[in-house]
Formats: sequence, C-alpha cells, structure tokens
Amino acid sequence: MPPRRNFGTTWWGRAWVDALEQRAKLDPNRLPRGRTYARKGTVSELHFGAGEMTARVRGSRPTPYKVTITMRTFTDGEWDTLLGVVGTQLGHVAALLDGELPAALAEQAREAGADLLPGPGDLRPRCSCPDSANPCKHVAAVYYLVADEVDRDPFTLFLLRGRPRADVLAELRARRTPTRGERPKLPKRSDEGLSPKAAYARRPGAIPPLPPPPRIPGPPAVLDLDPPPGTGWTAAALSGLAADAASLARDLLVGGVTAAELTFEEDLARRAAGRTSAEITTLAAAAGLSPRDLTRWAEAWREAGRGGLAALRESWQPGPGPLAEAEAILAEAGLPGRPRVWRNRLTQGELQLRYGRDARWYRFIRSGTEWRLDGPPSASPVDLAY
Repeated sequence: MPPRRNFGTTWWGRAWVDALEQRAKLDPNRLPRGRTYARKGTVSELHFGAGEMTARVRGSRPTPYKVTITMRTFTDGEWDTLLGVVGTQLGHVAALLDGELPAALAEQAREAGADLLPGPGDLRPRCSCPDSANPCKHVAAVYYLVADEVDRDPFTLFLLRGRPRADVLAELRARRTPTRGERPKLPKRSDEGLSPKAAYARRPGAIPPLPPPPRIPGPPAVLDLDPPPGTGWTAAALSGLAADAASLARDLLVGGVTAAELTFEEDLARRAAGRTSAEITTLAAAAGLSPRDLTRWAEAWREAGRGGLAALRESWQPGPGPLAEAEAILAEAGLPGRPRVWRNRLTQGELQLRYGRDARWYRFIRSGTEWRLDGPPSASPVDLAY
C-alpha cells in the first residue's frame, strides 16, 4: 500500500512541485516513478550548493546511485533585476527572514524575467544509473525531495540560482546603505501632525488582535563574523542554537511541549527533525547513535511528534478491546493476507497499525526491512486502514 506522503507543505514548496510538473517541460511519464521512490525514503545525503544539488538514491543495485543536478544560475543582470524586486518593499525582506516567500515577490520576479522557479531547460541532471531517460526515476525522486528544503528555507531557491543567503542579504543591505557623501533620504511629512493637547484628548482605539503564530519557525539572522577563536564557538553553531530556540518558541505559541518536558531521546528527535542529512549525521555521532536510527526518529517526530516517536520505538501490551476492533476493521478492508497481532501492533501485508499509550492509532508502511510512520495519528483505526 503506497504511503500518503505529499510534497510541499508551504505554498512555495508546492510551487516548486508545480513548476516541475507543469512548467519545466519534464517528461510526465517519468515523474510518477520518482514520486514513489521519494516516498519510500530512497534518497539520502541530499546537499545543496550554488546552482547545484547532489544526493544518493538507492535503486536495484547494492550501491546507491549518485545524482547531480545543476540549475541554471542567474546572470548579473538577472540578479540585479531580482534584488531590485526584493528591495522594492521592506516586507519582502522581512518575510524572507521569517522563513516565508511572499507570493507577490515570486510573481513580480517572474514577470520581471528573473523567475526563481525552474523553467524549460533550467535543470540539467546526471545519474550514475544505466537508465538513459531524462529524468530517470532517481533524479525525479531528488526533484521532489527538494520541496522539503524549499519548505524549510525559501532562500534555497536563491542558492540554486547561484547565490547563498548571506550574499543576498549583504547585497540588499548594501543597496539600502547610502554611499559616502550622500545624505539619507527622509520621508516627507504629509501634515503637521497633532498638538500634544489634541493627541492626549483622543480616545484610544481598540487593541488589535494578536497575529497568528507563524506556520514554520523563521531562520536566524546571519552573523557577519565568527566569535573569537578562544570561545570554541562558530557562527554556524550559534545559528543552529538560535534556530532551535525559534522552533521551541513556536511550539510554545501553538501550545506544544517545552524542552523541559522532553526526554533526552525526544529532544534529540525534535532537533534532528529540522536538520539536513549531513547535520543529522553529526548530531547522531555526538549522541552516540547511528545516523540511520536518528533519521528514523526525525521522520517519526516530523509526522507525529512525541507520540509518533513512542510508536516507533516502543511496544507494549494494551487491553484486548482496541486491538480486537482494529483487527475486525483490517479484516473487512480487503487487504491481502490475514491480520497478525503482536502486543500493540496489527500487521497485514505492507500495512501496520500501532496503538499508542495516548489511545491513538499510528499507521506504518513497510519500507524494505523497516517500518516507517506514514502520517499523523487518528483516534480510530478506520481512518488509517484505507
């Protein structure tokens, strides 16, 4: 039974997928196999550089295939156009720093001739597999996984067009800074304003409602310099801590748990959930875990938080009632084979339902020799059996 994994949780992540499927003129007969490969977790070591992304993709051979995809980078003229669009409104820069890509910015950039999203001929892939099709399923899988990184940080689109986040922000700062000898322009006064007496006589208006919490935590500001060498810290390490603090702050805003409530394993999975494959490898080494295990923990945390991690790692013996109900539902679902019950787990074919201590059901899909959590939990097994 195929997973229900979708690609692109933000509008800009979905825009990347839409561009692949509609505007980039890729072979539509090759993309579905790539989606299936991406959903099975075959892609690893996904890295991004200026105008390039690389990854390893497991195929039919023991050694993963190496995929390298270059994306056409912007000329200096196109960068001048794009930065001009970004700099027209302070809100554009503020949104990018908050981890969001304004729809107006993307549309204005496209109309101006500096489209951040891929168009015909922009993507040039290479894969070590013997398949000569363009794209092969390994390349197509990487295309879809890029949406996750674009979701996390829209500056990925700028990087794939040739310039990293720090360079883009530095250029925007330079454009706002007046040159030597030039006086900064002050806004014109539209009126003379109010006298103090008139201002104090006005009745205060209603307090505006609080804005909704951000959909995703924003990335930290870029540090221009590393801390002094004697401290043992780097700008990258401090940025990582700041990003983690932003994630915890958002969790508090939406009623999530605090770091003090988490066990060591839960906090480790939470931190890994927002990291790249290379960062997870480093984090796993520091924690004494294998990267493979920590990657699975991170996937479970992204799908269902601490309940998902518990469902992945723990087995326990609940009462017979919930399991008997779920067994009857699986038997009626028409899946191949017979349901098998072990402790809190019911398995039928490629599907496994696990009953959590929180009285919720978690759906797992077989991936090779492992079981991977497939989406958020449900109070009823009916929602997960089909």
